[in-house]
Amino acid sequence: MKLRQFSEKDVRGKKVLVRVDFNVPLKNGKVTDSTRILAHKETIATLLAWGAKVALSSHLGRPKGKKVPEMSLACVLPEAEKVFGVPTRFCDDCIGPTVQSAVDGTKATELLLLENLRFYAEEQENDMSFAEKLAAPFDVFVMDAFSASHRADASTNAIMGILPSFSGALLRKEVDMLSAVSEKPERPFVLILGGAKVSDKIGVVEHLMDKTSSILIGGGMAFTFLKAAGKPIGRSLFEEEKKDFALEMMEKARRSGVEILLPVDVVTGTSLDMSSGEKIVSVDALPDDEMGLDIGPETASLFAERIAGAKTVLWNGPMGVFENPLFASGTKGVAEGVAECTRKGGTTVVGGGDTAAAAKALGFDGYVSHVSTGGGASLEFCEGKALPGIMPLVD
Repeated sequence: MKLRQFSEKDVRGKKVLVRVDFNVPLKNGKVTDSTRILAHKETIATLLAWGAKVALSSHLGRPKGKKVPEMSLACVLPEAEKVFGVPTRFCDDCIGPTVQSAVDGTKATELLLLENLRFYAEEQENDMSFAEKLAAPFDVFVMDAFSASHRADASTNAIMGILPSFSGALLRKEVDMLSAVSEKPERPFVLILGGAKVSDKIGVVEHLMDKTSSILIGGGMAFTFLKAAGKPIGRSLFEEEKKDFALEMMEKARRSGVEILLPVDVVTGTSLDMSSGEKIVSVDALPDDEMGLDIGPETASLFAERIAGAKTVLWNGPMGVFENPLFASGTKGVAEGVAECTRKGGTTVVGGGDTAAAAKALGFDGYVSHVSTGGGASLEFCEGKALPGIMPLVD
């Protein structure tokens, strides 16, 4: 998939609106993780180097169409200025005469950060009138917010029918890397799935089943598969309505020669936030009054062995409740396998959301080919869906 990209002549001397994703975690009004801001650095640096007047638009949180002071992008301004290394001004609106005046006064050596798009309900309604107001002060639009590309919002979709529009460097990198693992992956291709629910991963399993060599299933979703296979799961997470799907997928994999690996041992506990008392048990002996909260060491070793021998790896979903150190070893073991695969020259992609958070928290984010900035967007892309924030840019 090739996306339309801007050249110097497209942006020099032009007023350019860039859709970024600054929906970052905050604590006491300050950014605690600037990963998403840093991800846009190449796009912004190129535009500034080519003499564009650049304004940045983003959402933050879920203000539901109302102005919520705690969700103002003003709190992101200091971190953005630090990351991009140029003076950055803030505009307390994202449409209207205030924006027009601020854009007119912006120099090609500075940035302008607009207020939270979601302070207007029309943003998430993909409202064309709102998109026209958003576009009015600008000559060119650049879409760089991959993590918001699965949403048909005015700033990610409708606006591209109004302004000459191009993809940013981050968006292109995301599309290139996710295409590499979801379209024609080099085999052996290992798909690692975790997280809480089977329902979140159905589309990925169905779309990639015929392309994979092995599917490794951990996390809470593994217990629906284990239950379907006749194993005791105690109080572990279980989606009754997805049991038949699990059985169908295991049978389809068998017929297709695709290996599905389920946990052979798990780490159990009585609550997610317990501080001691965890146990390692076989999946044939999970106590009725306990729940599986991580894959066990034997499973982690088995998974890591498969991963290390792969040419392509896609990982979406942690193996356990990694936020609790008692239940982080499985995710760490898988991360080590992914890092080893990368070291051997394999292509390794980590989905966004919880998986990206786990990779960063455990210190492995620098040892993979690509960590996606988008959780839901990366899932939908790997399901083969046409994303509304990307399709208008396909060249």
